[in-house]
Amino acid sequence: MENATRDTVVRLRAREILREMGRTLWYLRAILAGLLVLFVLLTLGMYHWGGPVETLNRTPSPMDETVYFCAITALTIGYGDVVPTSMFGRIDAVLLGLIGVVFTGLIVAAAVRGVQEAARLSGAEH
Repeated sequence: MENATRDTVVRLRAREILREMGRTLWYLRAILAGLLVLFVLLTLGMYHWGGPVETLNRTPSPMDETVYFCAITALTIGYGDVVPTSMFGRIDAVLLGLIGVVFTGLIVAAAVRGVQEAARLSGAEH
């Protein structure tokens, strides 16, 4: 009698995983675009009303440093070399962090779904 619960090894190809991940990201494009627009708006708000300053010399941050600060905050790294000084800026920084967590979560979820779908499709072929 043959073993009915035989384990099969499924080899996944990176191309299949990336294709399925890209397909998932395409379905999420409206949400991702909305998050990107919110990031840009919050970055502009931070520059104009957030009062970002460099901690080294306490001077107002130029636009490029403000974008850097917003990106580092959205990635939840937060080096602390640029900080907001107004209440609006602090609230803005919290919102940027939340947007970053959601954006990162969606990318990771799309990657996981890509692996799952590639495995399912490879399993169906064998």
